Amino acid sequence: MTEAGDGAFIAAVKPLVDAMGGEMIPPDEAGPDDVVLTWKGAAAVAVRLPQLADSLDHILAALERRKGMPLAELDRKAKQEIVRGLEARGAFAVRHGVETVASALGVSRFTVYNYLNREKGA
Repeated sequence: MTEAGDGAFIAAVKPLVDAMGGEMIPPDEAGPDDVVLTWKGAAAVAVRLPQLADSLDHILAALERRKGMPLAELDRKAKQEIVRGLEARGAFAVRHGVETVASALGVSRFTVYNYLNREKGA
């Protein structure tokens, strides 16, 4: 994207960008919401981040439609399954993801963390 010497840096950050669903673009094409990564004092690559927060709201709405009722009305087991599924999709990597999910499920943030920790301990 810039000089050939930046190739190792770009290769090193690519797995992270891919894991979060971002897109690597030349730094001179970066927009105001893109993140420009600097290496050795020069812009090496820009990262265009996905709009994950909006995606989480859409995922929750789709889950409600699929279940045919507000998520807050589901039983505890169903809520735990939803939390596991959302975790697998990276929902809790989103800023305020736990709060958003807790609100949709009608539970506290503590309860969501409890569901997450219970799964890891199992």
